[in-house]
Formats: sequence, C-alpha cells, structure tokens
Amino acid sequence: MADHNTPYRHRAFEGCCGARRGGSVRLIDAEGRTVHQGRLLSEGDRLLVGLAPTVNAGARAAVESAPPEVPAWEHGDQLAQLDAVLADGGLARRAAFDRCRGGEHRPIDVDVVASVLDHVCSVGLPIGVAVFAPAVMQACAGRVHVTDRTVGGRVFAALAESSVEIDLAAVRACHLVRSAAAHGPTSALELDDEDGRCVAVITQFGMVGEDVHEAWEDLAASLPDA
Repeated sequence: MADHNTPYRHRAFEGCCGARRGGSVRLIDAEGRTVHQGRLLSEGDRLLVGLAPTVNAGARAAVESAPPEVPAWEHGDQLAQLDAVLADGGLARRAAFDRCRGGEHRPIDVDVVASVLDHVCSVGLPIGVAVFAPAVMQACAGRVHVTDRTVGGRVFAALAESSVEIDLAAVRACHLVRSAAAHGPTSALELDDEDGRCVAVITQFGMVGEDVHEAWEDLAASLPDA
C-alpha cells in the first residue's frame, strides 16, 4: 500500500516471488521493496506457485519482448484510456487532451468525490474503482457498502470485497472524462496527484445494467466544474 506522498494507499510492482511456505506471492519493485502481497488461500494456489521459480527484483526475461505499442487513446475506448494512464501516469495524455476525438473532458471540483461515494452508497449504485501506480492497475467493482471520513480529511469506502481510502488533501485535480465503453460513452472521474499523474479512476467497467449506466451518467452530468 502507499506511502504518505500519494493520495491512495496503493503502490506498484516490477517483479515478483512466490513464498512457498508462507502461502503468498510478493510483488517487488526495482529497488527490492515489497510493494504488494497476495495471500494464497487455496491448496491449488499454493501448489501452482510452488512450480514457479523465484524471480529476483530487476531480473530480465531470457528473451526480451518487443516494446509495447503506444496506446491510441486519442481515438480509443475506455481500455485505451486506462492503457495510456499505465504508460506514464497519464501525463502525456493529460497534456494533449485537445487531441481526444469524440470524448468529453472537463475539470471537476475535487470536493465532490466524497459526495459521489456517499451518494452511490445511499442509492445502491454499483461503481468501478481502479487504482494506478507505475506498471500496475488494480480494479474492483460492485456496490459501496459504507463510507466514512477519517482523521486528516481522508475518505474511506468499502467496495464489494475491497476498500479504498482517499487522501483528498493529496488529490490536486479531478477530471471527468467520457470515452466509448460497453454501453456507449461512459464517464470516468480521474484523480491526479501533485505531480499530475492519474492515480485512480471511478467509473463503470464492462457490462452493467442499462439502468446502472444511465444513473451513473446522470450523476456525472450533474457534477460541477472546478
């Protein structure tokens, strides 16, 4: 999870190793720090990871893969937007939003984020949340069971089987971005840190009910500009 310099309690990884006895998979960055750990709950998971050798931090594959293509976010769908964020934190995309074709983008007041979470919790509207860090996106979707305001201006939300805690003081900007998705143009709230990198997205992922999509779009359209 994250340090105090990021608005979200989440960080990324660049390597991994399997802990055969401990029943977990640790994801390690280039400096050798464990930045994410997944516990292996089933016997099948533990047997599978036992077949894989440990990968040291910073190790290279025996055969280098071709560099990935630059995501064509200008004409792309929701997935292309997420890929562009993964590429560099979304910096290049944010600086060139005027090249976006067919999508809407406008700055939103950061303070509405907490109200959005409270609202979807109260009406039972499911949402999707993606959290970014270098080289990784972790996403979950479902109904928000509970929200809370914690010490220091943090906002907490229990979402499906996961939870997210947002340090609103560390969120420097929020943008509403619409792009093509399963049900047509779909809005996303993109939250940027002090360096201008997108660290989280609140939206609708994949196939949801048309009523859910419509309710989410109505909510997004009602949000005030920054």
